[in-house]
Amino acid sequence: MKRFLSFFVIFVLVIGCSSVSITAQQAGDEDALIAKAKKIHEDVITLDTHNDISTTNFTEAVNYTQDLPNQVNLPKMIRGGLDVSWMIVYTGQGALTDDGYKQAYANAIDKFDAIHRLTEKIAPDKIELALTSNDVRRISKAGKKVAMIGVENAYPIGTDLSRIKDFAARGARYMSLAHNGHSQLADSNTGERDKVWLNNGLSDLGKKAIAEMNKWGIMIDLSHPSKQSNLQALALSKAPVIASHSGARALCDHSRNLDDEELAAIKKNGGVVQAVAFRSYVSKEKSELRAAKTAEITQELAAKENFKTLPRADVMKLSEAERTDYMAKSRAFREKTAPIVRERLKHVAPDVNVKDFVNHIDYLVKKIGIEHVGISSDFDGGGGVEGWDSAAETFNVTLELVRRGYTKKQIGMIWSGNLLRVLDQVQKVAKKLQQAG
Repeated sequence: MKRFLSFFVIFVLVIGCSSVSITAQQAGDEDALIAKAKKIHEDVITLDTHNDISTTNFTEAVNYTQDLPNQVNLPKMIRGGLDVSWMIVYTGQGALTDDGYKQAYANAIDKFDAIHRLTEKIAPDKIELALTSNDVRRISKAGKKVAMIGVENAYPIGTDLSRIKDFAARGARYMSLAHNGHSQLADSNTGERDKVWLNNGLSDLGKKAIAEMNKWGIMIDLSHPSKQSNLQALALSKAPVIASHSGARALCDHSRNLDDEELAAIKKNGGVVQAVAFRSYVSKEKSELRAAKTAEITQELAAKENFKTLPRADVMKLSEAERTDYMAKSRAFREKTAPIVRERLKHVAPDVNVKDFVNHIDYLVKKIGIEHVGISSDFDGGGGVEGWDSAAETFNVTLELVRRGYTKKQIGMIWSGNLLRVLDQVQKVAKKLQQAG
C-alpha cells in the first residue's frame, strides 16, 4: 500500500509538473506571437480608409490633438499605431434641387476646410495631408500621422461636373456617387428595400462623372451605390476602383455588402475591397440579436429606475426645453446602466468582434486574392467591433492577422499596400488622360 501511495504521489507530481510545463509553453508561445505582431505592426503602414468627422472637432479649442470621446484622434492613433486616417467629407442625401445642391456643396466645403485647418494650422507638426502614395511614405517616415480625404456621396457636386476637378484640387482621392438614397448620379443600395430606382444604375450625368473622376485622379468608390450602379461604373472606368468600406455579402447579407459577382468584377478591374469593421455589416445575426437584447434589458432597467425611454420620433416632438431635459436624463440613465447592460449581454448576446471582422478578410482573400483586400473601420460613422472599437485598439487587427498565419508582407499589403497601389494606378491613368486633353 505504501509503495502504491508513493507511486501515486510521484504520478500526480509528474502530471502536475507537465501541466505547468505545458501552460508555461503556451504562455511563452503567446508572448512570442504578440511580440512578432507588435514588430510587424510597427514596421508596416497601417491605413484606415473610412473615418467620419465632425467639424466641431476641428477648432482651435477642440481638435484632434486632444483625446476626445470620439473614435479617431491623434492620441488614439498614436496609442493604437494607426498611421493613416482617411477623413471623410460626408453629405447625407437631400433634395435633388438647386437649393439642395447648394446646401450640400456648402457642407462639403466646410469639411474640406476643417481637414486643411487641422493639417495646416492646428497641428501641422503632428499630422499632414497626403495626396499620393509617396506622400504617405514620406510623412510616415518623418514620424507624423497622415490624413487623406475621401468624399462620401457626390451629391454636393450638383450638376456641375467641374466640381470634381475642384474636389481633387482640395485633396479628395476617392468619391462615391451615392450614399443612402438615390442621387442625381447613381442609385443607392437602399433601393433594395422597396425596389424603387431612380436611374436604373448610373444616370447620364453619373456616367460622365466616372470619366471626370478618371481624368482628375479620384478613385471611384463602390461602397454605397446599388449593385447595378457598381457594375456599370466598373464597365466604364478606365482605372481601378475601390470599395472604401464594405463587407462580403456571402458572410453577411446586407445591401451595403458586395456579392460574389461584384467581387469578381472588382478583381478583374484590378481594384481593392476595404473590409469594414461595422457590426451590422460583419454579422447580421450577432448584431440583430445584440440590438434586440440591449433594448430588452434597457427597458427592464428603465422600469426599475422609473425612467421612460422614448422613440426618436417622440423625442423630436418635444419642445426644445423638454427635449434638452429628456436628453440629459437619458444620458444619465445610460451611463449608470451601461456596465450592467454590457455584463448581461456577455451571456445572452456576445458582441461582434475582431475575429468576426477578420473572417471577412479571410473570405475576400480566398475569393479574389490578397492583392485586392484592405481594411476600414467606419469609425465615428457607426463602425467598430469589440476589440477594434477605436483607433487606440488598431493593433488587435494585426494581432488577429498574425494568429491566422498572415506574413509581414501580406499584412503590409492588406493594411496599406494594396490601396496605395490602386491610388498610384488611378493617378497614372489621370496623367495620361490629362495629357491627351
